[in-house]
Amino acid sequence: MDQTKRPNVVILYADDLGYGDLGCYGSHEVATPNVDRLCREGLKFTNAYAVSAVCTPSRYGILTGRYPFRCDLAHILPGDAGCIIDPSIDTLPRLFGRAGYRTAIVGKWHLGLGDGSGPIDWNREIDLTPLDLGFDESFIFPATADRVPCVYVEGRSVVGLDPEDPIEVSYDEECPFEDIPTYHKNPELLTMRSSHGHDMSIVKGIGRIGYMRGGTKATWKDEDLAETFLSRAVRFIEESRQADRPFFLYYALHQPHVPRVPAPRFRGATGLGVRGDVIAEMDWCVGELMKELEKRGILDDTMILFSSDNGPVLDDGYEDMANELNGTHRAAGPLRGGKYSKFEGGTRIPFVVRCPGLVRRGVSDALVGQVDLFASFAHMLGAEIEPGGALDSQDMYAALTGEDPVGRDELMMEDITCSKILRHGNWAYLEPSDGIPYMPKVRIETGRSKEPQLYNMDYDIGQRTNVAAEFPDVVKEMDERLRRIMASERTGGFVRR
Repeated sequence: MDQTKRPNVVILYADDLGYGDLGCYGSHEVATPNVDRLCREGLKFTNAYAVSAVCTPSRYGILTGRYPFRCDLAHILPGDAGCIIDPSIDTLPRLFGRAGYRTAIVGKWHLGLGDGSGPIDWNREIDLTPLDLGFDESFIFPATADRVPCVYVEGRSVVGLDPEDPIEVSYDEECPFEDIPTYHKNPELLTMRSSHGHDMSIVKGIGRIGYMRGGTKATWKDEDLAETFLSRAVRFIEESRQADRPFFLYYALHQPHVPRVPAPRFRGATGLGVRGDVIAEMDWCVGELMKELEKRGILDDTMILFSSDNGPVLDDGYEDMANELNGTHRAAGPLRGGKYSKFEGGTRIPFVVRCPGLVRRGVSDALVGQVDLFASFAHMLGAEIEPGGALDSQDMYAALTGEDPVGRDELMMEDITCSKILRHGNWAYLEPSDGIPYMPKVRIETGRSKEPQLYNMDYDIGQRTNVAAEFPDVVKEMDERLRRIMASERTGGFVRR
């Protein structure tokens, strides 16, 4: 393929955004004109899935083309975890790099840093970062906004670190640093209170998960995160154009994950409190990026994919009035459950594609997974996947461009406990699992039951009627399909003992 004709590719990956959180997916309470524009000018998918109902496994899946069960470490990580992607396996940025693209990640990472052989020394160059996984440029925060360390990492180093004020991080239960402010010791410093958890270090007035000492000048301001990441994304596009090379940008937005601290201009932008406000802020970031592409005359030469890593949650640990101000807004739309859950609200997510070569605009009911982007991009680029790479990715390029209205035959997902879900045709099968049926702290139904669950998604998108007893042959077949997937090749997994 002529390199000058290859489309640029941008993945816009939101954090905890639900199926019903966008205007184009039915929300009347939050205005999202820029993502709505992507819908109007592109293709909106109604049966698209992340591979997990929580973030780290989903991010592992999108970048490796693998189901998270292939990596024993693919669970929600602390902020000081080692990298869980084996640097020897193929990755999405490596695929683009082989095709001559400049590649970058900007935003949330949450896949670990360093080789895991010992604690990360945040005051020196980190030995395993996105640069070792195929990205040419990397500007990230290590985990989530509610976990320490609350710093940016560019390439291999913390940004703005003062050598005289070194960073120390601990995820011990008890604080090992006597001289730092902590949630229970210094409540007078809090600008946002915890509803559950988030009661360790206080950083910029907010209780976080984990303890952090030092790095005062390097610590981010929460209200600046959106514009900081946006400016770095724009800079990468500008530099790629100057180099006259196509680019792949994985822009991992941090909204609407907690703590929700919008920039001042977005406070009060919606009637839903700060959760609605940070969704409006996220939508603005999408619009600003599109403006940059338009200004440079390359919007129509760029494939833009917008999605989310898992379903929504309102109260995820801070007293920010998300539940009280939610009103009639349904963050998961017509779906049952949300983040963490086996129900559809956990893994069925918004998914919009705007690209050159789009066969049709509108709505697609094709069954697709984020894990399929790897093989689909390989098709688009005419590139080979390395041996043993992207084991679970299927070429859905025809579905992504609107040519194929059907997509996959089946797709596997998992909840926070790694209990499995299988979509096959119109059926959704939830394997039996232990655990509570409801998580009271986050107010979300888990979908866990010791009995098998089967739902006909053509007639019961809200999963209210379990028909497993009526269709035992379907249950048996679906369970056997799950076992076959789980027994399939595990070559190239990353297991640390």
